[in-house]
Amino acid sequence: MEREKISRILDILEETYPDAECALHHQNVFQLIVAVALSAQTTDKSVNQVTPALFAAYPDAFALGKADPEEVSEYIRRIGMYRTKAKNIVSMARTLAEKYDGQVPDDYDRLIELPGVGRKTANVVLSVGFGRQRIAVDTHVFRVANRIGLVCEKDVLKTELALMENIPQERWSRTHHSLIFHGRNCCTARKPDCEGCSIRELCEKHL
Repeated sequence: MEREKISRILDILEETYPDAECALHHQNVFQLIVAVALSAQTTDKSVNQVTPALFAAYPDAFALGKADPEEVSEYIRRIGMYRTKAKNIVSMARTLAEKYDGQVPDDYDRLIELPGVGRKTANVVLSVGFGRQRIAVDTHVFRVANRIGLVCEKDVLKTELALMENIPQERWSRTHHSLIFHGRNCCTARKPDCEGCSIRELCEKHL
């Protein structure tokens, strides 16, 4: 897709979703990284339902790092893979407490070394928590970017790299949130609302 067309699509999406931002509730970077880790293969809404009690019980990396994963799992049992996620966030918190004095590092390589933290989580933390320009490719971003023609890739990593190449760096983070909102509100997986789509005339699938 031509750069000018991509720019027009991004402009329209930003106008359509002016309030697009991270939907995970958090008060600091530690809460953010835990929430993002918990959001894998489940909805942000579900995560937001369990994190208030979780963070009240374990307010920082030191508290969570000392916790029993079985006890932690009781706080998050309504989300998918809660036992595995409980073990991961406890291990992650322990590493933060022991290695980084309880602080979340602002370095990609250090982030992905943390238990339960992959490429997407690291990118979200750098973008939302530290204000870096990043594109985190979740299911919405992957589906929408490839469906509308911003990129044409078969996997998440190639989609991320292609988006980084095709989109100006200063728009990476905003584009990430715009694509997520479009995927949730219009360009859904099973039944996209093409008739009500603000970028319908520019979409490769529609054309």
